[in-house]
Amino acid sequence: MPDYNTDKTDDHQTANNRPDTGPDLQRTNERPFVVAPDTDLHKIVVVGGGAGGLELVTKLGDKLGRKGKAHVTLIERSRTHIWKPLLHEIAAGSMDVARHELSYLAQAHWHGFQYRYGEMIGLDREKRLVHCAATFDEEGREITPPRSFPYDTLVIAIGSVSNDFSTPGVQEHAIMLDTPEQAERFNRRLVNACLRANTHPDPIEPGQLHVTIIGAGATGTELSAELHRTARGVVAFGLDKVDPERDIKITLIDAAHRILPGLPERLSEATAKILEDLGVEILTNARVTKVTEKGVTLEAGQFIPSALVVWAAGVKGPNVLARLDGLETSSANTLVVEDTLQTTRDDDVFAFGDCCYLVPEGQTQPIPPRAQAAHQQASLLFTQIKRRLSGQPLKPFVYRDFGSLVSLGDYSTVGNLMGFVQGRSMWVEGLFAKIMYRSLYKMHLKALHGVSKVGMDTLARSITRQTEPKVKLH
Repeated sequence: MPDYNTDKTDDHQTANNRPDTGPDLQRTNERPFVVAPDTDLHKIVVVGGGAGGLELVTKLGDKLGRKGKAHVTLIERSRTHIWKPLLHEIAAGSMDVARHELSYLAQAHWHGFQYRYGEMIGLDREKRLVHCAATFDEEGREITPPRSFPYDTLVIAIGSVSNDFSTPGVQEHAIMLDTPEQAERFNRRLVNACLRANTHPDPIEPGQLHVTIIGAGATGTELSAELHRTARGVVAFGLDKVDPERDIKITLIDAAHRILPGLPERLSEATAKILEDLGVEILTNARVTKVTEKGVTLEAGQFIPSALVVWAAGVKGPNVLARLDGLETSSANTLVVEDTLQTTRDDDVFAFGDCCYLVPEGQTQPIPPRAQAAHQQASLLFTQIKRRLSGQPLKPFVYRDFGSLVSLGDYSTVGNLMGFVQGRSMWVEGLFAKIMYRSLYKMHLKALHGVSKVGMDTLARSITRQTEPKVKLH
């Protein structure tokens, strides 16, 4: 299965109107009560319903939960699931969240597992308990109290979050794209900026409709192309004061010497040429030192006026991973695991996806945080858990790189596919590459729903697309 991104695989648990750090038990002074299932079955708890986590818990529910072989629970602090590689489309306004989100509660009902709404804030490995914080609505009223969930086998799949490297002003003035809420927030800010520029009597100021994207990995690169199209689509709906060629500018910045630094150089060069032809300004070997309300300052002293800033540079593990009862973490705050995907200090706790750190034997670099890695690990973990229940030895994880694809919206899709001939890769672009790119999402949906439902859903969306605007305006 090809992959097309380097930094946006498992969508980590979406915050309940709170920062990622979340409360801990000591600060709240509340003692969580233990939610123990009324069963003697082996208790499997999966924390994190991202791409890999939801695929795993769905399969576990279908094969073990329904058949009474295990009690399967998903703990997730969002109520709906969106495939994280789609977040750049949500931010650009080219995708309607409501048509793609999946209710965890409904998925649990359909596939034989339990969904528990909450955010993991700690772990008691001796008592085998996952501690979860209370949840609250927008008005501050408690929805669920602090709770603890017992486990026999625990799988942590909470993904990653953006790493701002303590750059001044990022938290206050830039938007990250870790969650659908953040992506929708950026889209609203973009549409509002266009409306403001069109209705105010004053001339449009430099930087007023300038978007600066910091980080030229898959997220930043794909967003820059998608924004080029959708921003012009918004203006085309009657914002006659705004001239897209004059007033709208997109700048893509990366500290590396080229964009898409984690992917093959040919792919980087082809993508850069397409973006430059679109008028996207690319600044490489450029390090951001400060973000303000007015724009971005680079290490060399250059100031880029920009009212809209997206931070897509670097990833790290969510803060909670450092508070899991002594489990070993890497320098990027991800859980260090053995080749069986068990954590190094507890065989009952597994981790996979973006939140785990695994250096394969004989190699010096960890497995990259890619969608295909999480998918492969989820498939292995299903087998691992079945073998664990039957007392069989576990198998090592072997990562296979099937290549990479980068989608530049309606303009082009480019990439390289691997695995057809050993040691060789095949360059793809255009319509075929676009079909391959879209098929990745369909493969994810197939793992969640099955072939027939995905087929019907695809047909329905192909019809409804003809009657809807191609750009989200609200």
